[in-house]
Amino acid sequence: MGILMEPVHSLAYSSLGMMGLPVLMLDGPHLIIYTWLTSLCFCFCRIADAEENLGESEVREAHLAKSLFYIRISDKEKALEQLKLTESKTVAVGQKMDLVCYTLQLGFFYMDFDLISKSIDKAKNLFEEGGDWERKNRLKVYEGLYCMSTRNFKKAADLFLDSISTVTTYELFTYDTFIFYTVLTSIISLDRVSLKQKVVDAPEILTVLGKIPHLSEFLNSLYGCQYKSFFSAFSGLTEQVKLDRYLRPHFRYYMREVRTVVYCQFLESYKSVTMEAMANAFGVTVDFIDLELSCFIAAGKLHCKIDKVAGVLETNRPDAKNALYQATIKQGDFLLNRIQKLSRVIDL
Repeated sequence: MGILMEPVHSLAYSSLGMMGLPVLMLDGPHLIIYTWLTSLCFCFCRIADAEENLGESEVREAHLAKSLFYIRISDKEKALEQLKLTESKTVAVGQKMDLVCYTLQLGFFYMDFDLISKSIDKAKNLFEEGGDWERKNRLKVYEGLYCMSTRNFKKAADLFLDSISTVTTYELFTYDTFIFYTVLTSIISLDRVSLKQKVVDAPEILTVLGKIPHLSEFLNSLYGCQYKSFFSAFSGLTEQVKLDRYLRPHFRYYMREVRTVVYCQFLESYKSVTMEAMANAFGVTVDFIDLELSCFIAAGKLHCKIDKVAGVLETNRPDAKNALYQATIKQGDFLLNRIQKLSRVIDL
């Protein structure tokens, strides 16, 4: 190590001198630059030494160290180039998976969804060749975060819940943040029974739930049909969602989906209910509920109608069997049309 450090310091000092920086007065930004240059020069010297004196494994480790240096200083292009070079010197599937994870970290840092998507597909192909359980579990968290960032909350919730007992991706976020994402995605994705089994009663979630402001009240008041408390917790959570780098682009969409879930749950118990009763249950004004429901009904999110004169909300839930029958008839007509067109072509 001492033999390697001599040329490292020489290269770093000469680089500082070429930049016109005072070599003997290293403080503040100069010290940071010197530290970075020292690390980079050490990587170059380590690679040269490994290629000349050591084996293939040491050469790979030296190239990996250089890749990690570029990742640490957020040089995306050079990091990806060096990771590709490191992969060419890698044989083991597990080590290749680790390189894909480093690429995914870069993708999430720069929010490069194209890079993330390609890397996830690459990781899945590698797992067909083999791969240990711990790395497969890590990939679920990476893919779940990608799904959440691209507004696929249903798949994100499934992936998060599958890996909740063995999370090891602390390079992405803390365990508390992971639970925060799991609860938020599950609330708008799972039905009431599944939410109870997988989230409300989950010991992994219960141990952390109280540490995150408003989250416990948000989850339990929804399941317990305490709508006034739910709206209070809901308003407290909005700021956390708005400030989250992955959820912020979907803030308005997520808020709308949560309100859809809670309104549907409330109306599930009634054939008809007065607007005043619903407003009292949520702790808001009748005008607010009227405006809210009007928007959701027009968008097809709620199956009900408002009798403004009587001040009553009447539900008209769609018949699932009738809908299935209509869909079958429609698909049958489509199939017959295709067969007729095909028969004309054959006749010709």
